[in-house]
Amino acid sequence: MQAMHRQSGSWRYWISATLIAAGGLATAVTLIIAKPDPSPTPPAKPTPPLVRFVPAAPETMSISVVTQGTVQPETELTLTSQVSGRVESVNPNFVAGGFFAAGETLVQLERSDYELAIARAESQVASAERSLAEEEGRALQARREWRELGSTKANALFLREPQIVAAKASLKAARAELETAELNLRRTSISLPFPGRIVEKSVDLGQFVTTGAAIARAYGTERAQVRLPITDRQLALLDLPLYSLETGEGERSPRVTLRATLGGESVEWLAQISRTDPVIDEQSRSIYAVATVEQPFASRQAPLLPGLFVEAEIEGKPLALIARLPRSALRTDDHVLLVDGESRVFDRSVTTVYSDGVSVWLRGLESGERVVVDEDALLVGGMTVTPQPANQFAHGVP
Repeated sequence: MQAMHRQSGSWRYWISATLIAAGGLATAVTLIIAKPDPSPTPPAKPTPPLVRFVPAAPETMSISVVTQGTVQPETELTLTSQVSGRVESVNPNFVAGGFFAAGETLVQLERSDYELAIARAESQVASAERSLAEEEGRALQARREWRELGSTKANALFLREPQIVAAKASLKAARAELETAELNLRRTSISLPFPGRIVEKSVDLGQFVTTGAAIARAYGTERAQVRLPITDRQLALLDLPLYSLETGEGERSPRVTLRATLGGESVEWLAQISRTDPVIDEQSRSIYAVATVEQPFASRQAPLLPGLFVEAEIEGKPLALIARLPRSALRTDDHVLLVDGESRVFDRSVTTVYSDGVSVWLRGLESGERVVVDEDALLVGGMTVTPQPANQFAHGVP
C-alpha cells in the first residue's frame, strides 16, 4: 500500500510540473506575438559647414608695381687728353670720390709750347695779310695800266687775279693754324662740361701725358637712373607707352619711389620714368623701364650712390571695377566661390588683374557679393553652408 501511495504522488508531481512549464511557454509566446513593432528614428540632419566670406567692393584703383634695380649714373666716361704735355698742376678735388663743377679745371698741362705755337701762327697770319695786301695793290696798278693800253679785254693773269686768290687762301690757312694753336692751348686745361665725381684718376703731378691718354674715370651728378624690369602682366598695370614717353598738357610719366637701406636706415628717393628700352630682353622676356632721379646727391638723408641696389614702386594707371580680396579667395583657373541669399555656394569665373602673396585684384565681381575666402577643397557648387563674415578683412583688404 505504501508503494502504491508513493507511485501516485510521483505522477501528480510530474503532471503539475508539466502544466506549469506549458503555461510559462504559452505566456512567453503570447508576449512575443503581442509585442508592438519598434517605430523607426529618423537620422540627425548634418549641420552645414561653416565658411568665411568677404563682401566684394569693386572700385576704380591704381595698382602699384614693385620691382628692383641697380642705380647707375646717367653719364659715365673716361676722360682723355686731347694734347700732350707734362702735368703742371692738379685740382685738389682731383681724387677718387672728389666732386667737381662744370668747366672746372681738373688737370693743367704745361702751356709754354702751345703759347709759342700761337706766336708763330700769329706771325704767319700777319705775313699772309701783308702778301694779300701787296697782291691787291699790284692788281689795282695792273688795271690802270690795262686801261691806258686802250684794250677792253683784260688778261686775268696780268690783272693778278690768280695771285689774289692764292694770297687769300694762304691767309685763311694761316688763320686756321692760329685757331688750332689757340684751341690746343685751351685744351691744356682739362675739364668736363658737367658737374660730376671722380671714380678713378690715372695721372698725377709731373707726369707726361700723351695725346689720347686716359686722365680719369668720372660720372655726372646731375641725374642718376635705374633700369627696372617689367613683366608683361605688370606692364598691363602701368601707363608706359612703348614707342614714346612724350606727354601732353596735364599729363606726366609715372612716378617711382625708390627704397633702400643705407647706413642702417631706410631711405627713399623720388624718381620718374623717363624712357623704356627699345627691345625686350631675350633672357627674362621683360621690358626695361628707366627711372631717372634728378640731383641724386642733393638728398638731405643720403645720396643715391651708383651701384646701390634699390626696390622700386611704380605708380599704376587707374583701373575701373577692380575688387581687392585675400589671396585665398582665388581658386584654380581664375574662379571664385560665392554664397547666394539661400546660403548656397556657386562658382564664378573672374579675371585676375594682379596677384601677390597676400592679395589678389579681380575684375568680374559686383558690389556686395559674398566671396568665400576659406581654402576648403571640399566646397562645391550647390552646397549649402553656414556663411560667416571674415571680420579680419576690411573691404577685402588684408
